Amino acid sequence: MLDLSRQFRLVGKAVTAAVTKVCASQQYILGPEVQAFEKEAAAYLEVEHAVGCASGTDALWLALVAAGIEPGDEVLTTPFTFFATASAITRAGARPVFVDVDDSTLNLDAEKTERRITETSSARLKGLLPVHLFGQCADMDGLNEVAARHRLAVVEDAAQAFGASWRGKRAGGLGRLAAFSFYPTKNLSCYGDGGLVTSNDPTLAEHVRRLRNHGSSRRYYHEEIGWNSRLDSVQAAVLRVKLPYIEEWNHERGRRATAYDMLLKAAGLLSSRGAKKAAPVRLLGRTRHASHVYHQYVVRVERREELRAFLAERKIGSEVYYPAPLHLQKCFAYLGYTEGDLPVSEAAAKQVLALPLFPELTPEEQATVVNALADFYS
Repeated sequence: MLDLSRQFRLVGKAVTAAVTKVCASQQYILGPEVQAFEKEAAAYLEVEHAVGCASGTDALWLALVAAGIEPGDEVLTTPFTFFATASAITRAGARPVFVDVDDSTLNLDAEKTERRITETSSARLKGLLPVHLFGQCADMDGLNEVAARHRLAVVEDAAQAFGASWRGKRAGGLGRLAAFSFYPTKNLSCYGDGGLVTSNDPTLAEHVRRLRNHGSSRRYYHEEIGWNSRLDSVQAAVLRVKLPYIEEWNHERGRRATAYDMLLKAAGLLSSRGAKKAAPVRLLGRTRHASHVYHQYVVRVERREELRAFLAERKIGSEVYYPAPLHLQKCFAYLGYTEGDLPVSEAAAKQVLALPLFPELTPEEQATVVNALADFYS
């Protein structure tokens, strides 16, 4: 699925030098490297403020709390996402309210979000947490309109979308705050855990800075109860080395996604207009207003588990993002959802499959993947 050793051959010497510099400085927590990365990341994302933290999960919690989400509140979000999206809501003391996704993109559906708000009419509803799934921005026109109409704080889960944009505006500046992850598999990744919160509001950004440091803006004096979620200097140094490459890496991911599209079509695996029989592979929708960075290349397939076993026999990686929607997870049983409540998410969970995708993937490797799919469905 991912070979980071190929990337390391490109950046390894610079990373080693950057880490050595941090070790020589003896400044391991926050400090100059973190400050420099925050400034550089903010410039790239075209936002006023960026605040480093310990993980993408922490970034979500920090952003929600800074946005004003309090215990007893409710936050609308998608059930078709990584667990941290919803667990961050509960960690803030709030209650996740799940809304079904669009059948094409699998991102949060603005019309369904509006309908859910109208049906529930809950005074406790305070936030909206859209996810830019697999590197494509959600419908931020529609979702921001819904949020403005109902006075909801919008926090972007941009964990998979560093460099993505909506109508030319980068993810990270499309809501009140946004959360990014630098987990090793991400498009921009560090060598451990790391996260970032962005905002164009200086008051919100300063609040995040306090929250990540035990609620303190001055050592040993605490205005509120926060958390220990500081980005360490080693990870910031790694990210600073990689950041100048992110535009090229995202471009290469897009090229490989286009190549997959063409290969799948040439192999007869995709449905053609007017075809009498559905093809075994279905592409996810791409929104014309969104600049996709392809954190994952995900398709919907028939007989998924059999296909995965077949690919594994040929030593081809694949992954399922995500095998169970959040509203049906055991830990969220208290919310009262049952199977059939959110049918698009439930169907997607049975069909989605991620194929290998990273900037250094070769055309020959992509052809091998698609040939294996063609052999399986022949």
